[in-house]
This record gives sequence, C-alpha cells and structure tokens, in this order.
Amino acid sequence: MPRTSADGRTLADSAVLAPGDWGRGFVAQSPAASTPGTWAVLDGNCRWERQKLPRKVLASVSRYSRLPGGGGKGTVKVTAAATVHASVLGADQQMSTTLEEVLRCPEQQPRSDERITGLMSLGTPFGARGQQYADDYVIEDGAYVRKSGGTQPYRWMVARLGTVVVAVSVTGAKGYSEQELQQLGTDALAKMLGRVQRRLEGK
Repeated sequence: MPRTSADGRTLADSAVLAPGDWGRGFVAQSPAASTPGTWAVLDGNCRWERQKLPRKVLASVSRYSRLPGGGGKGTVKVTAAATVHASVLGADQQMSTTLEEVLRCPEQQPRSDERITGLMSLGTPFGARGQQYADDYVIEDGAYVRKSGGTQPYRWMVARLGTVVVAVSVTGAKGYSEQELQQLGTDALAKMLGRVQRRLEGK
C-alpha cells in the first residue's frame, strides 16, 4: 500500500481513466481534471466543492470526460476518480460517508447550474449478493437536472480496494438507454479496479 503522498499520487494517476480509456469518441471536458492537492466534499448545504486534502488522505485525482452528441444523441458526461488513504480505516470511512450522504442530501448540487435529485444509495460489501471484486461497493442512482431544462439518469459507482477508493459517475443523455449507461459505468469501474489491483501487486 502507498505510504507517501508521492506514492499515492502515482497510484491515483495511473488508475484514473483518461478520455480515451472510456471508449472511442470520448474527449476531455473543461476543466479536464481536478486541482492537485484537493478532493470533493459535500458541504452542509448539499453543494459539492473542492477542499484541501486532509492529513490522512495521500492523494485524490478526478478526470472529467464527455462523449459529444450527434446523430440525434445528446452528450454523455463522465467522471473517473481515485482517492488514496493512509489507512484502510480512512478509506472505509469514505465509503460509509458516501453511503450516508444520500440520506442527508437526497438532492445535491455538483455545479451552480446543475442538480442531482431523487438520490438513492446501496452498499454491498465483499461477498454479499455475489460481489467478489472489491472490499466494499456503493452505488447511487438519481436524476440529473440542468437549469436550462431536461432530466437524465445519473449513476455514481464507488469501490474500495484496501486503502484506495475509486469511483465513476455517468450522466445520461438523449438517445442512450439506462442499460447502455450502466454498462459504461460498470466497465469503467472494473478497468480502474484492475489497474489498482495490478499496482498493489507490483505488476
């Protein structure tokens, strides 16, 4: 497991998907990545903001990509993130917080002109319901709403391996089924977990 911030940053950088890792046609959003030395925090007003990393968090990296619309389809937006903690306890606490935040904030504001409503979460530890790929797993489902109008499916998937927490979000768009969006997120999370596993095994 990583012991220093530099090691944590190296692991997080290697795990988080770049636009091309999502599939053909994906490009970077603007901004393309999070500010180094920060992580995403849900504040008391249910708004997401970037804050300085706590002392026991070694590194956190987020990258933002999109699949531009065309041919009658809208633009799909995705996020890939990895956070490396100094201990398993810290990583486990992040998972617990993720699960509980939906109870506190079933409606959240990722940006000033965006809302996520009707959020529901479900946690599945290793071995439960056939879950064999991570020490812990949390999924959130809801609806993404822009001020300009229109509602699309939203999914946030989070998994923990040891001290590392990886996550992906998928915001739907016109012309895409929920099954397609779910598969996109599932494949991305599996790819990130595989990268983390190989790094931790020294391969």
